[in-house]
Amino acid sequence: MASSTKRVTLANSARKLPTGAKLVGAADPKQEIEISVRLRAKRADDEQVMALGAQPPRERQYLSRTEFAEQMGADTADVAKIDDFAHHHDLNVKSVHLASRTVKLTGTVKAMGAAFGVKLNKVKHEGATYRMRKGNVQIPAELEGIVVGVHGLDNRPVAQPHFRRRMAGKTTGKTAKKGATARAGQGGSFSVEEIAKLYDFPGGETGAGQCIAIIELNDIDTKGHPTGAGYKTSDLKTFFKKAGIPMPQIVPASVDGGANKPGHSEADGEVVLDIEVAGAIAPGARIVVYFAPNTTNGFIDAVKAAVHDTVRKPSVISISWGGPEDPAGSQQFVDGLNEAIRDGAAMGVTVCVASGDNGSADMADGWDGKPHADFPASSPFALACGGTNLKASNGAITETVWNGGPQDGAGGGGVSIVFPRPQYQANAHVPKSPSHSVGRGVPDVAGDADPATGYQIFLNGVMTTIGGTSAVAPLMAGLIARINEATTRKFGKTVGFINPLIYASHAHGVFRDITVGNNDITGSLHGMYKAGPGWDACSGLGVPNGAALQNLLAA
Repeated sequence: MASSTKRVTLANSARKLPTGAKLVGAADPKQEIEISVRLRAKRADDEQVMALGAQPPRERQYLSRTEFAEQMGADTADVAKIDDFAHHHDLNVKSVHLASRTVKLTGTVKAMGAAFGVKLNKVKHEGATYRMRKGNVQIPAELEGIVVGVHGLDNRPVAQPHFRRRMAGKTTGKTAKKGATARAGQGGSFSVEEIAKLYDFPGGETGAGQCIAIIELNDIDTKGHPTGAGYKTSDLKTFFKKAGIPMPQIVPASVDGGANKPGHSEADGEVVLDIEVAGAIAPGARIVVYFAPNTTNGFIDAVKAAVHDTVRKPSVISISWGGPEDPAGSQQFVDGLNEAIRDGAAMGVTVCVASGDNGSADMADGWDGKPHADFPASSPFALACGGTNLKASNGAITETVWNGGPQDGAGGGGVSIVFPRPQYQANAHVPKSPSHSVGRGVPDVAGDADPATGYQIFLNGVMTTIGGTSAVAPLMAGLIARINEATTRKFGKTVGFINPLIYASHAHGVFRDITVGNNDITGSLHGMYKAGPGWDACSGLGVPNGAALQNLLAA
C-alpha cells in the first residue's frame, strides 16, 4: 500500500461548513485525535431485514450477536489493509471491533490530514469553536469499496435533544397526586404511571429480564473533549420513591470518552426525562445509558455500542436526539447511523426515536424555509415517535396533534428526502416529499409530548414538567420492554423491528387515530402537515393501545 500514490474520493464523504461559520485558523497540527473507520460488511441486505420485520415475532430467526459478527461483520482481510494503511501514515490502531465493522485510529491532526487528504481547521460557530473540514475525504485506491465511512475528523455537534420544559404561565393544572385522575383538561401534567394507564399499557409485566439502552450525547469543549450531560442518582432515587415504583438497575456506559457528568448542560433534563420515563414504565428492566460525544462518530458509536453489547444485550434502544435531514450535511453520517439501526433490527432490537420538537419545519441554524423530516427518526428501521397534546378527565381522552407554535414547539413529522418509502408504508398514503420524491413518512406512532400536558419528573432536586417527543421515545421503549418480557416468556423471542407489522395491522384497533391538528409550527408552510383519518405526517398511525399492541405482537 505504501507504494501506491493513487487516491480516490470516499463516496458520500463531502461536508460543507454550516451557515454563519467563521474560519479561525488551522487546527493544531500536534493535537492527538481519534477517529472511526467504518468498513464494508461481509454481507448486508436491507431487503432481508425488511422481510424479517414482516414475519410474526414468533417465527423470526434473529441473528445472535455472535452470529451477526460472523455473518455480517467486517472481514479480517479488510482489517489487515487498514492496519497497513495506519502503519504507513503514522497512525495507531487503537481498537478493532469486527461485529460493528469499526476500526479506531489515533494520531495527530497533521497525520490524519495527510492520511485522508483533508485540511482540518478551527471554525467558530454559534459561540463555540470546533474542528471542521469541508470537501471530500480521500483514500488510497486499494481501500476503495473497503472503507465506507471515516468519522471524527470533524467534531461539530450533529444532533439536538428533543425535550421541552413547560413554560411558566402556560398551564393552570396542579401537580397530580399518585393514583389520582390527571386534570389535563385544565392543562395539567401527568405522572408517567397515569400516561401508562390512559394508554392501556399491559399491567402484568415490568420489563423483567430485558435491557433498555438509552443514548445520550455530551457537549464538546474547545479541545474536543466531552463536557457533560447526565443524571444525579439522588434525583432518580427521589423520583422512584415518590412514585412508589421500585428503582430499576441503572448503569452509565462510556463510549468514545463520553460520561455521566450532570450539572454541565441543559441536556441534563433530557437524560433524566429519558431514564425516569423508561424506568417508570419498565422498572423490572436494566437500563444502560450510553454516553458519547455529540459528533458523527460519537452518535454512531453509541448506537453500535448498544446494538453489539454482548454482555447486557439490550432488546430495545431509546434515542431522543436528532436533527433535520440536511442535503448539505454528511451523507456518510446518515449511512452509518442508519446501518447501526438496521443491524439492531437484524438481531431483534427495537430502536425508538423521537421525531423532533419543531414541527414539520424541523428548524435548525440557517433554516431554508422548507419542511424537513428529522433524522434518525426518518431511518426506515427506526420506530419514529411523534407528539400529541393529551387531555383526560375521568378516563375520557381528548388528544390532538401537539402544536404550541414556535415558542412552545410542535411534534416533528414529514416525508424524508433521503430514504425512499419503505414497502410497509405502501398503503399509508404518504404524500410526496418536499423534493417531490416518494419518501419515508415520519412518524410511525405518537404519544403525549406537549410540555403543557407533559410528564412530571424529578430534576435537580425539584419536581418539574417536561415534554417533547423525547418523552415518547422512552415511553415506547418501556412499553416494548414490557411486551418483550411477555414474548420472551411465551416463545423465547423479542419483538424487534415492528414497523411492517403495525402498518399491516393498523386497522385492527391497535392504534387510536389522531385526526385533529397540524404540525406547521410557522403557520407559513401551507398546512403541511394536517392530521386526518389513518396515517398522517403529524401523528403517524396514532397512539398505541398498549394491551392491543402486545396482543398483536405476541400472537
